[in-house]
Amino acid sequence: MTESQPDRKLDRTKLLAARFRAATDRPYLAAALYSLTVVESQAVPTMAVDKHWRCYVSADFVDRLPVAQLAAVWLHEVAHLLRDHHGRASLLPPALRRDHHRVNVAQDAEINDDLLADGQPLPADRVDPARLGLPTGLLFEQYLPLLPAHIHSQDCGSAAHGVASPWDLPGSDAGSVSDVESQALRRSTAASIRQAARGRGSVPDGWVRWADGVLEPVIDWRRALTGAIREAAAWAAGAVDYTYQRPSRRSAALRGVVLPRLRQPVPRVAVVVDTSGSMDEEALATALAEIGGVLRAVGIGGNRVTVLSCDAAVHVARRVSTVGEVVLAGGGGTDMRIGIDAAVAVPDPPAFVIVLTDGYTPWPGEPLVRSRVIAGVIGEGAPEPPPWITTIHIPA
Repeated sequence: MTESQPDRKLDRTKLLAARFRAATDRPYLAAALYSLTVVESQAVPTMAVDKHWRCYVSADFVDRLPVAQLAAVWLHEVAHLLRDHHGRASLLPPALRRDHHRVNVAQDAEINDDLLADGQPLPADRVDPARLGLPTGLLFEQYLPLLPAHIHSQDCGSAAHGVASPWDLPGSDAGSVSDVESQALRRSTAASIRQAARGRGSVPDGWVRWADGVLEPVIDWRRALTGAIREAAAWAAGAVDYTYQRPSRRSAALRGVVLPRLRQPVPRVAVVVDTSGSMDEEALATALAEIGGVLRAVGIGGNRVTVLSCDAAVHVARRVSTVGEVVLAGGGGTDMRIGIDAAVAVPDPPAFVIVLTDGYTPWPGEPLVRSRVIAGVIGEGAPEPPPWITTIHIPA
C-alpha cells in the first residue's frame, strides 16, 4: 500500500459518482448511502466509517480504484453501519473481542459473501469466505472462530469493530447521525429491502435475512421464559385451600370451635431435561442456569425443584437446590411424555413442569389435570408442541 501524498486532493467528483452508482444500482440502500458524511483523511489507508456515519476516505485509494469498484466499497462500508457491527462486537466475549482486526475480518466475510453473490466488483484483496474455505451465509459471530490464525484485512473503522481508529474525529457534530436516527435508517432500509425482494428485483439472501431480523426481531427468550414461569407460579399460588395444620386466629373468639386457615402454598416445580443423543450439553447448561435464576427470583428453591433426566426413560430424578447439583444422564431415544408422567406421578405433584428439549418428541395428548407445562424448545425446525403447552423457543 503506498503512502498518501500530502499534496494529493480527494477526487470528490469520482467518489460521489461511485456513491451515485451504488445508490442507483441498489436503490434499497440509497437512503443509508446518502446519510454518510465524507471526511477526507490522510491517515486512513482506504475507506472506513465510524458509528456517527462519517466515512473517512483516502485520496490515493479513490485515485487507484475505478468507479465500479468504488461503488462496491461504498456498499461494503454502509453495510457495517446497517448491520450494527460495532454494537454486536461489544457483545462478544472479551477473549474474542480483544483482537479487533480479526473481528473486522469476520465482519467483512459476513458482508462480502452477499456482495460477491450480488456480482459486486470488490477489490482483489477483499475478504472472501469461499477463498478461505469457509461456508457462505454466516454471521460474523459464526465466522470468527472459523477464521485461520493471524488473519488480517483492511481496517474498516470503529463502526465495524468498535475500537476507536486514529483517524476518528472527536465526538459528534451537526453532520453526524445519532443513535435514534441510525435505528430509523436501519428500519427504513429493511422495509425497502423487503419491498424490493417482493418485486421483480433481485436482493441477496443475506440482506433479506437481515431485513427480516430488523422488522421482525427474534423474541428475547429469557424474558419470555421469565414471564411464563412467573405466570405459572402466580397461577399455582392462587390455588389456596383450607388447612387445619395452622388453625385460624379467629378460633380464639369461638370457644370449642377450631376454624381452618387459608393456605397459599409455594408451588413445586419439575424440570424435565431431554438427554437424548441430539441434545447439546452447552445449550442445556445455559437454559438450566436461566431457569434456576428465574425460580430463585420468584422465591422457589430449596427442595421444591425436581430435575428429571429423560430420553426414552427417566434415568435420574432428584430434588436440587442449585444447578450444580443437577445430574444429566441418557443418550438414547426421545419421549418426553415419560418424563412428564414421572414428574406428576408423585403424592404432591408439581404446580408446573418445565421441559427442556429440541422438540423432536411426542407430547401428551391432552392437558394435565393438576400441572401446567412449559416447553423450552432449543434450536429450530422442530414441530410445535400442542397449543395447551406454553412454548418458549430458545436459540441453539
